[in-house]
Amino acid sequence: MTRRRHATVLRLMDRYGQTHAEEAGIKLRDTPAPLYQLLVLCVLFSVRIKADIAVAAARELFGAGMRTPRAMADASWQDRVDALGRAHYRRYDESTATALGTGAERVLDRYRGDLRRLRDEADGNPDRIRELLREFPRIGPVGADIFCREAQGVWPELCPSFDDRAREAASELGLPTTPHGLARLVDAENLPRLAAALVRAELSKNAVHDLVETG
Repeated sequence: MTRRRHATVLRLMDRYGQTHAEEAGIKLRDTPAPLYQLLVLCVLFSVRIKADIAVAAARELFGAGMRTPRAMADASWQDRVDALGRAHYRRYDESTATALGTGAERVLDRYRGDLRRLRDEADGNPDRIRELLREFPRIGPVGADIFCREAQGVWPELCPSFDDRAREAASELGLPTTPHGLARLVDAENLPRLAAALVRAELSKNAVHDLVETG
């Protein structure tokens, strides 16, 4: 890696390298509860709503005790609506409350509460993992990409996960534009942070320009 490219990566990670899971207070591990919490976060991101509101909604749901599929399923629909409302998750609160309840039941019924069984059913194939994720209510390509981007730190089968938006930012920053090329820029444990940083930079007005100019 050239010195200039290395400096760009360091600035990028320093300014934008917080993952959505970290922001939502999820201590992501390869265990049932945090994996389910990541799924909830992806459901919340799967509508046209500001990222900070989606993160706040996740925090409200988790703070109200809805941190596992059983707890989410056992909570009333109104409890879920109220938690979303406290985060100002407007317009989509009622439909999302329904999607979260139905999704929790699916995790319990099909995967016995453990999303690692989803990975096993997919035989670790990233494309198949995405397909199975999209069977959950509200999860589409964007939500599946977010899950894989964030989970690649605990599910090595997903490495490297860099979606189109991340690769577009990489191109503008003069970084490699293939997933494997990007993966060579950081240690494996930092892949989720690099992917998140690229997406945040792409979404942040003037961020890419500022990073290039600073270099």
